[in-house]
Amino acid sequence: MKKLLTLTAVGTVLVCSDALASGFNLKEQSAAAQGNAFAGATAGAEDISYSFFNPAGLTRHKGTKISVGGTWIAPRSRAKRAHADTVIPGDDFPGFQDSGYTGDIVHSAVAPAMYMSKQLDDRFTLGLSLNVPYGMITKYNDLWAGRFHGTLSKVTTVTLTPMVAYKATDELSLGAGFQMQYIKATLRNGVRVPNPYTGGVLPGVEDKARLEGDTFDIGYQLGALYELTPQTRFGIGYRSQIKHKLKGDIEFDGLMRDLASQDISARLTTPANLTIGAYHDINDKGAVMAEFGRTYWSSFEELRIKGDKGLDNVTQEKWKDTTFYSIGASYKVDDQWKLRAGFAVDQSAVGQEYRTPRIPDADRLWYSAGVEYKYDDKWTFNVGYTYIRADKGKVKLNGFHDGDTARGSLRADYENDIHILAASMNYNF
Repeated sequence: MKKLLTLTAVGTVLVCSDALASGFNLKEQSAAAQGNAFAGATAGAEDISYSFFNPAGLTRHKGTKISVGGTWIAPRSRAKRAHADTVIPGDDFPGFQDSGYTGDIVHSAVAPAMYMSKQLDDRFTLGLSLNVPYGMITKYNDLWAGRFHGTLSKVTTVTLTPMVAYKATDELSLGAGFQMQYIKATLRNGVRVPNPYTGGVLPGVEDKARLEGDTFDIGYQLGALYELTPQTRFGIGYRSQIKHKLKGDIEFDGLMRDLASQDISARLTTPANLTIGAYHDINDKGAVMAEFGRTYWSSFEELRIKGDKGLDNVTQEKWKDTTFYSIGASYKVDDQWKLRAGFAVDQSAVGQEYRTPRIPDADRLWYSAGVEYKYDDKWTFNVGYTYIRADKGKVKLNGFHDGDTARGSLRADYENDIHILAASMNYNF
């Protein structure tokens, strides 16, 4: 997930980059699919929560249904050996700082999800979902070595999606929906106070900047489900990019409060997502499934910030498209209990030369398991657990990228992993 706001004030770039990354494009939208590491999420349609990935699967659900759930996401990210070099033109006292071990800089959060479906007739089914598809929080001490690159990053989204599914033939179903998305970002970082006489900065003088912005915009969702046989089906789902224009303000705590505080706007495009899945029942007990996903982060080419006091700054970005692969299996113990397992490989959206401390993301491996309990014909409960082991992340910012002049260089090592626990209950009317 995730870059959001950058700032220039009085001729000096003051910074706030990185608020989006692949790691914060939250897949955790279904407790049942979680148990299979989202393998077959586009083709499975095992309950109505799978409609997040493919609305066409709603045609497999009769009558009226509701699903309510939540996911507890507990990431851990520890910064080690952080070293900053803030050599800035006009600065008579360049700073070389080390932060050593900064401890955990991320925080646990709960992502809720709700789904409803209503079968109108043999062909049409309506659906509605409420999700949190993006989210992140990272927080450092205000005096750590990389404070000019970021001390607080918080992004929250809420998406309401009305959907319709149509059974075109006995084998083929089609689906579509509108993503109505609200996004809010809060970013904080240290800044060097500019010297109005020399064009450099005031030696040893710092301030703190806080940026907030939000917006509401609309995208779309498409899907198709093809049942080759009663035991085998394939699905494809697409969630469009959403072009946001955030509006908000930037405020400073100290000397720059009156001079540089202003209203700002920033354009941000959340990426499109394409998923392709397969599901196959081996027999009455066992099933296997697989998933391929592509997130198109390369659409995020630049970030432009404009302010009502003349601020107009553009920052070039170097994000890349990412791929997600997963395989899974399930086993039906009896008429009430089903067990699930899955494994996935998830790519990071940015390399170490552009990675920032706001999102110290890295390539990851997913290990998932889940259990389903069918109490009766009306009530079904699901629990899914995932442990994500991430590669050691490295930040190697050399200070030469657009917008990094005032931030300086930064090198840091990160150790990351994530525990995820999801639960849901489904009710059939």
